[in-house]
Amino acid sequence: MPIGNIRWYDKTRGFGFVSNPDGEDVYVGHAVLPEGVEELHKGQRIEYDFADGRPGPQALRVTILDEAPRAARPARRHDPAELNGMISDMITMLETTVQRDLRAGRHPERRQGRRMAEVLRAVARELDR
Repeated sequence: MPIGNIRWYDKTRGFGFVSNPDGEDVYVGHAVLPEGVEELHKGQRIEYDFADGRPGPQALRVTILDEAPRAARPARRHDPAELNGMISDMITMLETTVQRDLRAGRHPERRQGRRMAEVLRAVARELDR
């Protein structure tokens, strides 16, 4: 039995397609899903048997190898006072470490540069919400 990843699956329509390591994608209809399974999710791994049908290969039996991914919880948004503190700390770090090294004609130490990059990305993500 081949193992493939779900390319897409539409619960409303009751079908989708799974990648076939040996050829073209395989049609997966709702009727071949295991009992209690109502839909498949993109990227989910399944094991399946298939046969060539009139429109192309179709899955006959499906065994789910990966559980459906859980919906991610939205991250907590910082309140304005916390964000203000983050930006103040970021400015202080930039002035005391990064800018000092650059004025001296050298790049910041790798560890400091990485730490600063993490802070910049965190502030950017927060401002991008």
